[in-house]
Amino acid sequence: MTPARPTAASGGPDAAARDAGLAWAPTAALVGGVGVGLVALVLGVLGGRPDAALLGAPAVVGALWALWGRPRGEVWADVTPADAGRGTALVARVRLAAPVGTEAVRVRVSRPGHGGTEALVHVPLVRTLEVAAASVRTGPQDLFRVEQQGVGPGALVVGPVAAEEPSRVLVLPTARAVPALPLPARLRGLSGQHESRRAGDGGGLRDIHPFQPGDTLRRIDWRATARRSPGLEQLYVRRTLALAEAVVTLVVDSRDDVGPDPSTWSGMRAIRPDDATSLDLARQAAATVAQGYLAGGDRVGVEDLGVRRRALRPGAGRRQLDRVVHQLALLRPEGDPPRRVRPPHLTAGSLVYLFSTFLDPESAELARTWRRAGHRVVAVDVLPRLRVRGLDARERLALRIVRIERSDRLDDVVAAGAELVRWADDDASARLQALARLSHRRPGRGVG
Repeated sequence: MTPARPTAASGGPDAAARDAGLAWAPTAALVGGVGVGLVALVLGVLGGRPDAALLGAPAVVGALWALWGRPRGEVWADVTPADAGRGTALVARVRLAAPVGTEAVRVRVSRPGHGGTEALVHVPLVRTLEVAAASVRTGPQDLFRVEQQGVGPGALVVGPVAAEEPSRVLVLPTARAVPALPLPARLRGLSGQHESRRAGDGGGLRDIHPFQPGDTLRRIDWRATARRSPGLEQLYVRRTLALAEAVVTLVVDSRDDVGPDPSTWSGMRAIRPDDATSLDLARQAAATVAQGYLAGGDRVGVEDLGVRRRALRPGAGRRQLDRVVHQLALLRPEGDPPRRVRPPHLTAGSLVYLFSTFLDPESAELARTWRRAGHRVVAVDVLPRLRVRGLDARERLALRIVRIERSDRLDDVVAAGAELVRWADDDASARLQALARLSHRRPGRGVG
């Protein structure tokens, strides 16, 4: 984001350069040197001491030379994101352009909610710096605010202070590595890596069956035929299981974005920049699940409970993973969401992952509705670990009531047949692996 350069309409390039040169102001060192030099020069002349006058003359001449030879122009800065991809750091490139005669540039870089860092940088006309800052937040984020000021020779003159306002970047969530994930109650399609319950091609052995019209000759099991029918009165074939794919729908509750400090839930106090919110955890959890299923050839879609925009339909492949992660990064609370009369429409037989804080009954009611409809539901609790230190008596009492209501709500969800995973716990991946082992014992069968 570069400031507008002066044009001929404002007096021409020469007038612009002249005005920019006049903007370079003397520093306290130059003023002090001129003052001391003039005092020594005057005292030497009045006192008839030419040696004293000669001591003050270089200071005055050097100051006048610094003012005459001050740089003509401004120091320009351009901030561009270096990498807006996944990660825990924001990186940007700051390109500085200084006029001829500039000895150094004083740069101050800051982020909203963070402290600033200052540095004195030597800029030989043009120089590019790389700036990085650690961040636990995902989604739309402000980059860096850069303030720059030119420094003349000997630091006797300095240029005007200019600032570049931060630009918005989209920080994508980073997925964890999960060895195994559960399967839905029904597998769909005629391709994939999971063995279904129906007969087909590509899977493991289903049974040995008498030869029927439609069976190919290459399926004949001659050993089984020799054992069961030595006279070859009946041929036997090996039937295998068909391979199918899982359809997974990620339902993210973007209505709440709360931090680990309950005193910030009312919105009167800002969440600390180094605290990951519930929506940050939801983005990371959903990206982890999406990456695991899409790597296995399954189909994944995204639904948003906060905004009734077009959902991302289930798809497969690397491009679908990029679409899913990008849509997850865009999720954020948008005003007061209307109450849903009907739950979002899901693909028949899909596995539902519901990412929510469960601070209100709507998400829990949707989980029970989908469970009654026959979907396998995995409720992922994305509420961060709470910090209760510093709360007063009234806040502690309010938090206790909220915890009791939330615990009862989660118990009702589990009683309805849904499985619960707390993402803030260290054993979230182990919990998903345990659910995967239960569903892989009988391929294509849900566990309720």
